[in-house]
Amino acid sequence: MAGWSHRYARINDLDVHYVEQGEGPLVVLLHGFPHLWYSWRHQIGPIAGAGFRVVAPDMRGMGRTSGPADHREYGVDRIVGDLVGLLDHLGEDRAIFSGLDFGLFAAYDLAHHHPERVAALIALENPFFTPSRESPLTLAARQAERHFNHIHYFAAPGVADRDLAAAPRDFLRKVFYALSSDYHYLDVWKKPPGTSYIDALPEAPPLPWTWLTEPELEFYVAEYSHSGFTGGLNWYRAMDLSWEHRKSYEGRRTTVPYYFLGSEQDADLEGWHGDDPLNRLADHHADVRNVRMIESAGHMMQMEKPAETTAAMLEFLARRGE
Repeated sequence: MAGWSHRYARINDLDVHYVEQGEGPLVVLLHGFPHLWYSWRHQIGPIAGAGFRVVAPDMRGMGRTSGPADHREYGVDRIVGDLVGLLDHLGEDRAIFSGLDFGLFAAYDLAHHHPERVAALIALENPFFTPSRESPLTLAARQAERHFNHIHYFAAPGVADRDLAAAPRDFLRKVFYALSSDYHYLDVWKKPPGTSYIDALPEAPPLPWTWLTEPELEFYVAEYSHSGFTGGLNWYRAMDLSWEHRKSYEGRRTTVPYYFLGSEQDADLEGWHGDDPLNRLADHHADVRNVRMIESAGHMMQMEKPAETTAAMLEFLARRGE
């Protein structure tokens, strides 16, 4: 795309790839799994055009950013170090961070550890760390005794790595469709224990869809075929380590300006954050500025409803000083 610059840097012992466009206050866009910087392709240009310096990195172990094979290298301290190192590399004291899924959790961790480096948070879909007395992988294992659970499936070293690498196009096509508003993602839980993720996912209609073309899917397929899936899966395998770490700020709230943007058919809001999570935002964030919900979108909101998602983000950015 015109205006995008692909850059590489050595940060926190990683070879980090990021895309950059624009000048002005820094906005950093953080993706989850199985995503890439490319999941922000509809937002980078418009935000840069509104007077911001936009940076969208490939996160640790995904895309063109390297990652260790050991899942213990994906804990909170390592990920926060990646973000601090990125800011230092860019020559910026602070940035506005937006994220989805693991990318947003990384931004939350940074806001707890280094609030002085976070000018604001624009949160997509995941409103907060959901308190739990039970570790995530323990909970997932218990659920997997009754039905398929993707977290438990991902947690076993070598299993998902092998299965997904053998069929990257099938997996990515199916999971993107399942997470969209065109399917009720939690129906995958109806599959029996021991089902592979690819078999648990629904059959997806042929491309193009209204929000994804064949060349766009092929970009993800090519990148994950190159990198493999282990780096992304290690974020799941480190979930218990991260859960233990986050106990140190349990009960504390973020203190930076906070904006929430969700979608009405998001699987995470339905399945992982308890009842009525939007009315509990203030329990987790001390400076909630605005909340917006987008209709007829699922977890893939940046791609499913790019115009609406971008417009809301631009509004939040314009109002961040209020």
